[in-house]
Amino acid sequence: MNEENNIIPTDEKLDITKYETENIKNLIYTIRGKQVMLDSDVAMLYQYTTKNINKAMKRNINRFPKDFCFQLTEKEVENLRFQFGTSSLNKEKYGGRRYLPYVYTEQGISMLAGVLKNEIAIQVSINIIRAFIEMRKFITNNAQVFERLTKIEYKMLEHDKKFDIVFNELQKEKKTEFKEKIFFDGQIYDAYSLIIDIIQKAKHKILIIDNYIDASILKMLSKKNKNVEVIILTLQNTNLNKLDINKFNKQYPTLKVAYTNKFHDRFIVIDNEKLYHIGASLKDLGKKCFAISIIEDDEYIEKISHYI
Repeated sequence: MNEENNIIPTDEKLDITKYETENIKNLIYTIRGKQVMLDSDVAMLYQYTTKNINKAMKRNINRFPKDFCFQLTEKEVENLRFQFGTSSLNKEKYGGRRYLPYVYTEQGISMLAGVLKNEIAIQVSINIIRAFIEMRKFITNNAQVFERLTKIEYKMLEHDKKFDIVFNELQKEKKTEFKEKIFFDGQIYDAYSLIIDIIQKAKHKILIIDNYIDASILKMLSKKNKNVEVIILTLQNTNLNKLDINKFNKQYPTLKVAYTNKFHDRFIVIDNEKLYHIGASLKDLGKKCFAISIIEDDEYIEKISHYI
């Protein structure tokens, strides 16, 4: 026991030969631009408890300025754990402690050995100082390599940013509303897919005007958003019967069918805001060349809505 500082060594005995310079180098980290060792690792090497190591430092605080010893922040601890999986930080929270760890620089460790006045501490501190020196030499000798790696990392970050920009633009382009599309004979799926996209835009109401409706329209309308009302205007002799409508309404309400002979062309109105002109009956999508286009005039939407 060191009576001056009341420091109690740990009962665990460490084989000093296992911790030569090469092994100690693995316990050195770079934090805030300084090479440091965790208080728990220093305590292990000196064969003291972490609590008593830090107690010695605090009782001699005038010997440990911030460039000798400082306490880590929460973020620094998390970064250490993430980057290195440091074992000293993985036992419960900060090794079972309630406070954030301290770290010691080369000068701090040298000062700590003098404060402890312990044969083992002095012997181990020599190896620790040598490890710090070798680490500095390693960094100096490989400075150009580290610089190149840093530049590569920055270039990769720049490429990632550029990729994100391109990806976002592609996403915007994908979401951009088309003005007109033409489908040729045989493009059944493409035409069907576009009609489904139009139907799924509706949040409240869909108006479909088509004189030649049949039950195939119900398959498309089953893809609509929940609680969206659908109104179909068609001829009286449509192939869509009341049984089909009732079955649909039990699962996908609400569908209403009204009859009129006022229209020749086909239209879809979405939420009383967007008007699409369809060049072919919805039951004949992709069978012959036809076009789907947007009519950008609110006046026409109002006029068509008057027929409901």
